[in-house]
Amino acid sequence: MNLLRAAQTANADSSRGLLQVNVVSIQNNFPISGASVTIASKANPEQIIERISTNSSGQTQQVSLPAPPLEYSFDPGGPVPYSEYVVSVEAEGFQPFTVTGTEILPDSTAIQPIRLTPENQPEASDTANIPDHTLVGDYPPKIAEAEIKPVNESGEIVLSRVVVPQTIVVHDGLPSNSNAPNYFVPYRDYIKNVACSEIYSTWPQSTIVANVLAIMSFTLNRVYTEWYRNQGYDFTITSSTAFDHKWIHDRNIFESISVIVDEIFDSYLSRPGVKQPILTQYCDGKRVQCPDWMALWQIVITFA
Repeated sequence: MNLLRAAQTANADSSRGLLQVNVVSIQNNFPISGASVTIASKANPEQIIERISTNSSGQTQQVSLPAPPLEYSFDPGGPVPYSEYVVSVEAEGFQPFTVTGTEILPDSTAIQPIRLTPENQPEASDTANIPDHTLVGDYPPKIAEAEIKPVNESGEIVLSRVVVPQTIVVHDGLPSNSNAPNYFVPYRDYIKNVACSEIYSTWPQSTIVANVLAIMSFTLNRVYTEWYRNQGYDFTITSSTAFDHKWIHDRNIFESISVIVDEIFDSYLSRPGVKQPILTQYCDGKRVQCPDWMALWQIVITFA
């Protein structure tokens, strides 16, 4: 038993993931070179693990950081499969910014985007606290909807064909919360953010592709039917898991998921004879059961 425990400890100690920080100006998205970046564990934020700088492209080198064992991300009842870090950035002429909760998975490359506000602009929030991943945290389950929306109601469908938008407007809260902010997000960036918030980059490629297709189909249904705008709202989609997918402002993404999204970003699922993308709903299959929907952990087990 002691040998087994020692082997498990050695495995945990050897698991690592990579982190790259990308720093741009919030004003024009231009890269910021020479920015000072510090990395610390969320469990001990006062102890700096790494101190690095951005290059002319606003990017840091990739830093190797400890992460939990790979098998954790395949066990729905196991420990949290990612480690969390605090990333702080300072640059001359800009307001400092700190992200708490950057996720690192083993054998994966995490990319943490940081957008700095110029000093001559109104004072902005200097921190972002990333909440738990949806497979770990406690989020409301999806309220069931018809996967194909009716098209015979006058004014419901504005678009005559399926169009992949350049940008979508994300309402960061419940649809009825008028105080929640709206964010204009490039379509691909939105899909990458949602995928990284709802699945793990350590899963098999076929599992990731299946989930990304479901996320894109759901999103394009909202775009095509102008679902929220036809209800009098001024946004495309929300960040509430009760209504849509979980989108987390300022969170990191993972390179493997990003590559897949870039490869299939204009794809979606539909039914024969139906023009609109289907509203592809799913649940985790662990805390929330959904017999007629796609269940994330069942797909992982199937493709693993």
